[in-house]
Amino acid sequence: MGQLSLESEDKIMDKIKNIIFDMGNVLLRFDPWVSLHHFCKTQEEKEIIYRELFQGPEWVMADEGLITNGQRYDFVKNRVPKEMHQLLKLIVENWDMCMEEVSGAKEFVIRKREEGYGCFVLSNACNRFYHYFPRFYDLNLFHGVVVSSDVKMIKPNPMIYQYVTYTYGLKPDECLFIDDLKENVEAAVGVGMKGFLFQDNYQLLKKTLTYTPLGYML
Repeated sequence: MGQLSLESEDKIMDKIKNIIFDMGNVLLRFDPWVSLHHFCKTQEEKEIIYRELFQGPEWVMADEGLITNGQRYDFVKNRVPKEMHQLLKLIVENWDMCMEEVSGAKEFVIRKREEGYGCFVLSNACNRFYHYFPRFYDLNLFHGVVVSSDVKMIKPNPMIYQYVTYTYGLKPDECLFIDDLKENVEAAVGVGMKGFLFQDNYQLLKKTLTYTPLGYML
C-alpha cells in the first residue's frame, strides 16, 4: 500500500471515477451506547445487552443475511436474564435510533456527484438498513447501494468488493473506497482499489485528497 505521494487533488482524482462509501461512521454515525443509555435504567442492563446483542455473534449473522434483525432477539434472549427480555426486544427493534448523519458527509457526496464521480455505498448491515438509511439519504443520491445482508457477504471478504465492481461495471483501479476500519480498507486495496481510512473528519478527507499528507492509505 505504501504512503501517499505528494500529488495535487486533480492528479489523484483524475485517476478516480468512482467513490465507494462505507455507511457506519462514514455516512451515518453508529454508537449503540446512545440506544442503551436511552432505554436502560441500570448500568448492569447496559453492559449485559451491549455484550450479548451488539458484541454477540448474532450481530454479524444478521449483517451476513443469515438471520433478520428481528431474529436477533430470538437467539440473544437465551443469554439474557428473563426480566430483561422486554427491554432487549425494545432495543432490538429500535437500536437504530442512535444513527445520525456524519457532519459533512452528505455535502461531500453531493459535491462529488456534481463533479461527475460515481457514488456508491458498500455497507455491512442487516435488513433494517432500509428502515433507517432513507431517513437521512435518498437512495437515488447514489449510483448503487450494496448491503451485505442482501448478498450474504461481509467486508473484508474480497468477494464483496468484486461484487460491487462486477455489478456496476466498475474498474477497481478507478475506485476510491472510504471506510473507518483499516482491515476493510486493506481488503479494498487488495482487489485493486484505492483506499482511504476515514477518521470522522470530512475536512481532513478533502485536505488529504488535495495535499496527500503521509500516514493515510490511498
